[in-house]
Amino acid sequence: MLSTIYADMPTSWAIGFQDLGSPTFYGLLELHDHILFYLVIILVLVSWFLIRGMLMNNAIVYTHHFHGHLIEFLWTLAPAIILGAIAIPSFRLLYLMDEIVEPELTVKAVGNQWYWSYEYTDYADPIQFDSFLVEGPVRQLNVDNYMVLPVDTSVRLLVTSTDVIHSFAVPSLGIKLDALPGRLNSVGFMISRPGVFYGQCSELCGYLHAFMPIGIKAVSMDQYFTWLAAN
Repeated sequence: MLSTIYADMPTSWAIGFQDLGSPTFYGLLELHDHILFYLVIILVLVSWFLIRGMLMNNAIVYTHHFHGHLIEFLWTLAPAIILGAIAIPSFRLLYLMDEIVEPELTVKAVGNQWYWSYEYTDYADPIQFDSFLVEGPVRQLNVDNYMVLPVDTSVRLLVTSTDVIHSFAVPSLGIKLDALPGRLNSVGFMISRPGVFYGQCSELCGYLHAFMPIGIKAVSMDQYFTWLAAN
């Protein structure tokens, strides 16, 4: 029986993105491909002009063909159109990523030197625990306590810090949010499939910065209720 293998962690010699784990990351990947399309067009056109200019033996012929008000107008108009085509979808995605619509679950992540603390405060008996780096099969990404979240559920993540600036980043979910002392930042997301997602603090927060991993377990709603009952 075949099973799907997801890359929810960095892999050796990888040159692409990790597998999609949320609609947010799908939007980021779509924007990347959209911008890459225009970058390829720019590369081809500029390369053609450079090669054409080097191969032309007579500078007068070059001036005759390319100098004039029309070519100057087009040379100015084309970048403006390309920038508009890139800016419109990027602004749309930034707006959607910043919008948090009716969160069903709120979790608070607190950065410390050098570990994370998680708080589930939606319940009568709040759940709080720390998450430290431990030895395991995934180098410098295994933790002793994972943040457990249900799939297909709107989650609001609150991020702050108790000491210095940290950054909560999970690539497969398209999450990267600064943890600032004295400030509460928030982001909304939804996990689209079960799995274990790994991330790290992506801010240079001290000499143990590399040993501050993030581990998220996405489970079904029944498994999430079982986890709640056990805690």
